[in-house]
Amino acid sequence: MKKTLVLALVLLICLTGSLFAQGTKEAPAASEKKVLKVAMECGYAPYNWTQTTDANGAVPIANSKDYAYGYDVMMAKLIAEKLGYELQIMKLDWDSLVPAVQSGTVDCVIAGQSITSERLQMVDFTTPYYYASIVVLTNKDNKYASATGITDLAGGTCTSQLGTIWYDVCLPQIPNANILPAQESAPAMLVALNSKRVDYICTDMPTAKAAIVAYPSMKILDFTGSKDDFKVSDEEINIGISVSKKHPELTKAINGVLAGLTVDDFNAMMEQAIAVQPLSK
Repeated sequence: MKKTLVLALVLLICLTGSLFAQGTKEAPAASEKKVLKVAMECGYAPYNWTQTTDANGAVPIANSKDYAYGYDVMMAKLIAEKLGYELQIMKLDWDSLVPAVQSGTVDCVIAGQSITSERLQMVDFTTPYYYASIVVLTNKDNKYASATGITDLAGGTCTSQLGTIWYDVCLPQIPNANILPAQESAPAMLVALNSKRVDYICTDMPTAKAAIVAYPSMKILDFTGSKDDFKVSDEEINIGISVSKKHPELTKAINGVLAGLTVDDFNAMMEQAIAVQPLSK
């Protein structure tokens, strides 16, 4: 009788232990949250930049003590929240962004990329998350400051950022332009203009608005609506989020979030980013 009772107790303890072990094993899996790895330069205000604190809702940069913020980070936070992801920001050079998506190092790039035919051959893009008109930046005391069209910019010395439609598509449309080598980054092209190594640079409106906060001596030349403006396609001024062609479900999910936003929403977020960018301090 005693042996039977002991055996029953042993079996009960073993069974209880087994069930407890199974329960504790499954619990972490249920609480784990998927991570959305988003790449950007973290150096392209007002789209994205690096700062030393989490002020205004900045997000930690992976493998760094710094934080990232800007329009792209605001958009990444919104998308991650809506889709139920934890957000991780990866800081990469401009030329490394598309390869990172292709290799699967990151899930997507939110970095002010134009949706060009060339890029579409390598990655998929979401619907636009911003519409960026093309403008010219010059110094107020430059002889080209009164230009009303690209013809008036003829013969000027200029540059822009490497790997952008500003440099590859727009500058060559200016008659007899003296186009210097492309700059590695947006800050570098602004330095070139501020130091008067060039007469003007080509960029988009948000970058230009951010620039004149930091450099009050600069002036925006906007030829939008005139017959003497840059000739660009809609796809070249539409800014999208690049995603691997292997993950159409992610593209679809992000598009679902963007569908709930309007152009006014985009513009309001961009104005907020411009207002708090480091250049405005």
